[in-house]
Amino acid sequence: MYLENLIIDAVEPQRLGGFWEAVIGGERLTDEIDIVETRLAIEGGPELDLCFQQVSDPPTSEPRLHLDLLGGARQDSEVERLIGLGARHLDIGQGDVPWVVLADPEGNPCCVMNDRAAYVDTGPIAALPLDSADPDGDAEFWSWLTGWVRVPGASRTLRHPSLRGPLLELCPEPAPKGATKNRMHLDMRLAAGDDPDEVAAGIAERGGREYHPDWGDLPWRFYTDPSGNEFCVLPAPRGTVQ
Repeated sequence: MYLENLIIDAVEPQRLGGFWEAVIGGERLTDEIDIVETRLAIEGGPELDLCFQQVSDPPTSEPRLHLDLLGGARQDSEVERLIGLGARHLDIGQGDVPWVVLADPEGNPCCVMNDRAAYVDTGPIAALPLDSADPDGDAEFWSWLTGWVRVPGASRTLRHPSLRGPLLELCPEPAPKGATKNRMHLDMRLAAGDDPDEVAAGIAERGGREYHPDWGDLPWRFYTDPSGNEFCVLPAPRGTVQ
């Protein structure tokens, strides 16, 4: 099992997907009216597919997952590049901080980060901060789920075993997860030989839960982590044996 997708709800997938593809320098995989997919491939590290799926309404809840973008010594010029692509400055009460908060074309917050040693070899996405009711416990859950390892000196931060690509940061939540589905979530993909029912049992044993939304007959299964954050487990790629 491995982390495959970052799913982002979009009223206009073509517009939002095009923006983020330009931001990360992604490779277009799927180009439909209602879904756009672009791939971020980190040399010697993971691949992460950003998938923009169409929804009817713009986001109304505060995000629990967002993107931190690599800025570093080029922070100012990167901010200007993103604004030129369609981003805008956003005040979320951050105050005087060394990073710059922007909103993408549909209002999703993202941060252009200052220079940090932790961001060496991350690629254009420095980190994926995820709100958590129990960052230490959820770090253990997501490490088991993804196979990512804890970053030395930062027990609530995970990274691909190659130590390349973005960080997954478990952050103390400002408020408990509400009933509204996260506008961004992560998808896992089963590998050949993974048993879906054993994976489901492992998720439950570690404090997650499976749920069954009335979204039709879909080939993947829906879960929440111990803090209520949604994620999906997709079937193994075609041609593999489970």
